[in-house]
Amino acid sequence: MMPWLWFYAPQLHLPWSGDVAQRIAPSTRWFFDGIRPEAGDGEVERQVFEQASYGKQLGWITEVLTDLAAQRPPQTPQGRASLQRLQALRETVERIKRDERERRLSDLVEAVAALRRQGGPEFEALAGRLRPLLDGARTIGPSPDTSDESA
Repeated sequence: MMPWLWFYAPQLHLPWSGDVAQRIAPSTRWFFDGIRPEAGDGEVERQVFEQASYGKQLGWITEVLTDLAAQRPPQTPQGRASLQRLQALRETVERIKRDERERRLSDLVEAVAALRRQGGPEFEALAGRLRPLLDGARTIGPSPDTSDESA
C-alpha cells in the first residue's frame, strides 16, 4: 500500500550510509588457531586438513573398522550395537552423497536444457566445451573465446 504522501518522503543518505559492496572471503584460520596447545598444534592440524578433510579421514577409518569387524565381529553387546550404528551411519552418508550427486546432475541437465532452448552462440560455445569432456578427451577449461588481454 502506498502512503498518501509518498512523494514527500525524502531519501536522506549521510556519509557511510549508502549501499555497500564488499567481497567476503571468510578466514577459517580461527578454527585451527583455537586448538589448545596441550591438545595439539593448530598449524599441523591445518596442514593435515588440507591433505584430507575430517570427513575423508573418518570415512577411511569407518571403512577399515567395518572391514575388520567383518573379519572378527565384536564380542560384546555394546560393540555389536555400536557396529550396527556405524554401518547405518555409513549407509546414510552414502545415500546423502548419492542424492546430492543426483541433485547436481539434475540441476546441470536443467541448466543446459534451458540454455539450449534459448539457443544462440552461448549454447554453441557450451556444447563445444562439453563434447570433449563427455567423450573423455579432456577436462573442462576456460571457454575458447576468452583471451588473456594482459599478455
